[in-house]
Amino acid sequence: MEITFYGAAKTTTGSMHLIKVNGHSILLDCGLYQGKRKEAFERNRAFPFNPMTVEKVILSHAHVDHSGNLPNLVKQGFKGEIIATPATCDLCELMLQDTAHLQERDVIFVNKRRIKAGQAPFEPLYTVAEAQSAVKNFSPLNYRTTQEIFPGVKLTFYDAGHIIGSAIVVLDIKTGNVSKRFLFTGDLGQNYMPIINDPEVVQNVDAIVTESTYGDRVHPPLEDVEGRLKGFIDDICQQKSRMIVPAFSVGRTQQLLYSLNELYKKRRIPEIPIYVDSPLSSKVTAVYAKHMECYDKETAAMLAEGSNPLKFKSVKFITEAEESKKLNDAKGPMIIISASGMCEGGRILHHLAHAVGDPRNIILIVGYQAENTLGRRIVERINPIKIFGEEHELRARVHTINALSAHADRNDLLDYFKKMGTEVERAFVVHGEPAQSESLANAMSGIGIRNVIVPSPGDKFSILN
Repeated sequence: MEITFYGAAKTTTGSMHLIKVNGHSILLDCGLYQGKRKEAFERNRAFPFNPMTVEKVILSHAHVDHSGNLPNLVKQGFKGEIIATPATCDLCELMLQDTAHLQERDVIFVNKRRIKAGQAPFEPLYTVAEAQSAVKNFSPLNYRTTQEIFPGVKLTFYDAGHIIGSAIVVLDIKTGNVSKRFLFTGDLGQNYMPIINDPEVVQNVDAIVTESTYGDRVHPPLEDVEGRLKGFIDDICQQKSRMIVPAFSVGRTQQLLYSLNELYKKRRIPEIPIYVDSPLSSKVTAVYAKHMECYDKETAAMLAEGSNPLKFKSVKFITEAEESKKLNDAKGPMIIISASGMCEGGRILHHLAHAVGDPRNIILIVGYQAENTLGRRIVERINPIKIFGEEHELRARVHTINALSAHADRNDLLDYFKKMGTEVERAFVVHGEPAQSESLANAMSGIGIRNVIVPSPGDKFSILN
């Protein structure tokens, strides 16, 4: 078996790893690279391999840094199955079309400026129609159901506990009389997070590819989240201002709503308007209700009793663009939750443009911000920041809550590997910036895992031989 690391190697976006096994070609994930606009545009448009030679795609989960370039793969000649869990298939049907819509809309906006400046207009990476076409390639596979995808290659998904439908990918490979097991974590979730199940531990693994987003740090306790949220909300109530929360439509938005609902139920915060300004978030929240197999026991019990922790008093889901624009003139206090989570597109950009100049406002960051994204520049308080090509002075206060992250931290990851056992022959650490990946790799070696490597983009390795 041979693996080549093309994306999410020494970075956190653009997950994409090509496997060649028993004469067949499999692509693990096909995500969008997010970062400097020119570099992202070029990397996403041009694949480092011929898409027509890929026979199947195995998708770990629906986040766009793992799934977002699938329509472009199909557009460039891929004709095989895209195998994912049923929840991931449902989410991708929404998310890929939404991503295409945002690209089409943002290109129109940017091209107005380019044409005025005498520059050639851009084209979107793919269109809504091309995203709809890609969805036809999806093939659902339930958790813990084994499918032989090629002779001698069996695929099983296990719950990764990251977002609904997220999967740990396990390939059981037989070549001649030799059997080996390969595991790809995808993005691994934290233990004891609300709504979804904890990650399932898989044993008897010979080679592993693991994420390392928070490989060098430990999240604060989840109990701290409610206290900090209450403090921020008390602040904006006193200031009659607004709190803007960039959040991924899948996972982070639902976790945030759950925590806010807990505060309301305990009467720790007043009833102020909470706007979820994302058509996608509204649809995704409906998908959550459909996939009970992804819920932990507590959330499943709440839903069975008729209580929905994601829809409660004071929350309004905004779908129409005109309603979204009216929020700019609305008086605080208010909370606006909007996508995208790294501030790289979508309605959040308009809300940030309106809010960042007012020191009374709060920008609350609840997820990882990759290098060279607008979200990262906001966290690092780089001034001025550019939104739609225009400079804005960042005067709003910026706060972060890492405990809401859907990613396992260093301790979670090491605990998972210890439960797996230390018979792993080769390990590869991806989906992290170099410092995070190297730190986790050293720690993995420290608990007895052998041959731990942090690959660079384009690195190729023979494994399981």
